[in-house]
Amino acid sequence: MAPSLSVIIPARDEEGLLAETIASVRAEADQVIVVDGGSRDRTDEVAEREGAEVLTSEACRGLQLDRGARAASGEWLIFLHADTRLEPGWAAAIRSLEPDVVGGAFRFTLSSSRRAYRLLELGVSLRCRILRLPFGDQGVFVRRDVYDRIGGFPPLPLMEDVVFARRLARSGRLVFPPCRALTSARRWEHNGIARTTLRNSWLLLLYAWGTPPERLARLYQNWA
Repeated sequence: MAPSLSVIIPARDEEGLLAETIASVRAEADQVIVVDGGSRDRTDEVAEREGAEVLTSEACRGLQLDRGARAASGEWLIFLHADTRLEPGWAAAIRSLEPDVVGGAFRFTLSSSRRAYRLLELGVSLRCRILRLPFGDQGVFVRRDVYDRIGGFPPLPLMEDVVFARRLARSGRLVFPPCRALTSARRWEHNGIARTTLRNSWLLLLYAWGTPPERLARLYQNWA
């Protein structure tokens, strides 16, 4: 029997993009869970209309991700940002993985035809191959038993995906299927490619130097 798949989507004020995200996985997933972090728009209504289970949480992505994971019933957990779509074939890619694979992520792709974005995507691909460090906007997936064993996502408002990816990489073999995770380019379009890339890199450096994630989250909001 094919392993069951649960997709967990943390969301806050995402009524504009959430329906498309859910639709990209609904047909192949056994379960779709949206964890709403106190939205002021119709996020929860959109999620319910599209057939997802809806949970509520504080507005903290680490808490939202873990809340969804703890409520999920699938043998594989797939974590998807509300502005990221998976292309067809993602479920087959996971279900065909060998027993020694503990998790991984899909191929990061920005939903824009601008050539500059192809360089960003190449950088992400190299980071995954060399450092085995996928980020949340790639559709990270993990076996349920492995998730529980490594402690899941930490309750952090930012850098929760970095902490989790490091835990996951230490637990065993990761894979990166060619199936694309198509992420909205809205943040890069709004703030500019160079500014957004520099901001993200600077936040990672600050985190590496020991800056608390809570302070980084405030900086992120100020720079958004």
